[in-house]
Amino acid sequence: MNPLKKKPRTRSQIEAPKKPDWLKVKLRFPDPQNDSVALVRDSLEEKKLHTVCESASCPNLNHCWSRKTATYMLGGDICTRRCSYCDVASGKPLPLDSGEPGRVAESAIALGLKHVVITAVNRDDLEDGGASHFEETVLKIRKGLPECKIELLVPDFKAKPESLEIVFRSRPDVFNHNLETVRRLFPEVAPQKKYERSLEVLKIASDRGFLTKSGLILGMGESFEEVKECMRDLVSTGVSLLTLGQYLQPTSTHLPVKEYVLPEVFQELRIYGKSIGFKGVFSGPLVRSSYHADEQVEWNR
Repeated sequence: MNPLKKKPRTRSQIEAPKKPDWLKVKLRFPDPQNDSVALVRDSLEEKKLHTVCESASCPNLNHCWSRKTATYMLGGDICTRRCSYCDVASGKPLPLDSGEPGRVAESAIALGLKHVVITAVNRDDLEDGGASHFEETVLKIRKGLPECKIELLVPDFKAKPESLEIVFRSRPDVFNHNLETVRRLFPEVAPQKKYERSLEVLKIASDRGFLTKSGLILGMGESFEEVKECMRDLVSTGVSLLTLGQYLQPTSTHLPVKEYVLPEVFQELRIYGKSIGFKGVFSGPLVRSSYHADEQVEWNR
């Protein structure tokens, strides 16, 4: 072997910048006797439900569960797409669990939730992409919790009109679809998604009169101007609510962090977002799409 010929570096060998203090989350361990975190965990385990909080290794899990909020994830825990930033497992998913919508509703009712966020893995193996599963879950929650606000964080369904129509039929209070990153990085970050297709989905929802929301994760190599351009694109589709947060590399095999964005930059982007027409911009290093989702909706009032 030629000693001068170097092996290509794997992602685990790429040196990421050192994590700053403002991203070091203090873990909160639940009191099994009296704690909302334990209550939510017990409910999810009893009903055999998945959450994006756990599957995507969200840093806010303890904080959100202590407020008795969680983002239910439909369709199992295996995604048909492989995005370089996401910690949800990718592969061939199991058949849909017909009892899942009912168990989600039972869990939400037992916890007395006032705002429920429902998302799902991508199910490109299904004709409707799992849209009917979303609809059934919403209908069952509304039957047991008629006053509960329901936010759907949906995949792009490949922008199929029939799939979107099924979701619209359920009349969610918030229609959320995350753009995730800027146009230039889509091929690397989310190769099975399309920037323009995601914008199309959001515009269709906005044109149908839904309160629409989207989110970006920063620190994957985008420039400040690219983020602003992306924000303008979202405003042009009618999106009202926006979340901006810091990308955190889940494992050494995932896309490495290119930059830890300063809190003051998040603040500057929040101000910019309000100036160009967003009704609410929740922007900060630890912000995630469903973080304090109930409060985000209140900003629109």
